[in-house]
Amino acid sequence: MPTIVLREKCDGCKGQDKTACQHACPNDLMVLDREQMKAYNRAPEYCWECLCCVKACPQQAMDVRGYADFVPLGSQLVPLRGSEDIMWTVRFRNGMVKRFKFPIRTTEEGTAEPAGGFSTDQSDLSSPDLYTEPASLGLDAIPAPKK
Repeated sequence: MPTIVLREKCDGCKGQDKTACQHACPNDLMVLDREQMKAYNRAPEYCWECLCCVKACPQQAMDVRGYADFVPLGSQLVPLRGSEDIMWTVRFRNGMVKRFKFPIRTTEEGTAEPAGGFSTDQSDLSSPDLYTEPASLGLDAIPAPKK
């Protein structure tokens, strides 16, 4: 489900050195066509489908071509990015519309705990529980069926 740029909406992030989608793409697939000042995905076959570019685009100029099991043929998935959340609108081919709102972040900027609340004590790395079998199972030998 690689993303595509809606060229009529893309403004190339108003001529900055790097577009928002370029900055957000972890695989460096998004590039800016300097002649037309429009972004594009230079290798859609290598897209990780993370949707970072979709979420980052300030013009909502990115579109998602969904898989048939996720977004049925003839329907559309449109993100609308706000300052606190993203509203995903799914337009089904029968005309039904569903919206899902998800927060962009769950912690205040700069307050994320790197260890995520888990202990950073690494003494357990020398534990025999991490050794290979049979010692990691607490056995003298691996049981085998009798012949």
